[in-house]
This record gives sequence, C-alpha cells and structure tokens, in this order.
Amino acid sequence: MIMRIFQVTIRPGKEAEFAKFFHETAIPLMKGTDGVVDVYPGAARAESPRDFAFVMIWRDLDALKAFVGEDYTTPHIDPAEAELVEHRLIRHYDLVAA
Repeated sequence: MIMRIFQVTIRPGKEAEFAKFFHETAIPLMKGTDGVVDVYPGAARAESPRDFAFVMIWRDLDALKAFVGEDYTTPHIDPAEAELVEHRLIRHYDLVAA
C-alpha cells in the first residue's frame, strides 16, 4: 500500500473559503475514490491557520495512477482549489504494517 501525504498552505484571507471546500468537497471526494483504503484529513489549527493536510492510504500504485495520472509525484488539485492555495507539498511512502 502507498501512503500519500498532501499538504497545502492557503493564501492569506482564503482560510474560510478553503475550509468550506475542504470539508464539503475534498474530504467526500477522497473518501469515495476507488483505490483509497483510508483517508485522514487534517484541518487547520490555531497555531497554523493556513495549513491543511491529507494522509491517504492507497491500495497500490496502479490505483493512485488511475486517479492522478502517470505523474503521481505532482500534486493533483481540483480547479476550485487552485486559486486558494499558495503552496503544495506531496510525499509518498510504502505503508509499513504496525
């Protein structure tokens, strides 16, 4: 399984607009995506009000590529999200059984 960690920093003043998108669009989308085993959304905290994250567990690399394309190392973003986000970071790991 693949662990995909996706972090974003929101443009100043866009926090509320992004929070609405995050809760109403992004979380349901990822939870309903074929190949996603589990989703752990991380909302902004008081000490970092512009930072949001997703930890997604994907069944395998083929499932991830089916969703984002062959270049899975590039952050996949919804067009509605593009104007709200200042910075994106994506990382991938092989999931280790606990």
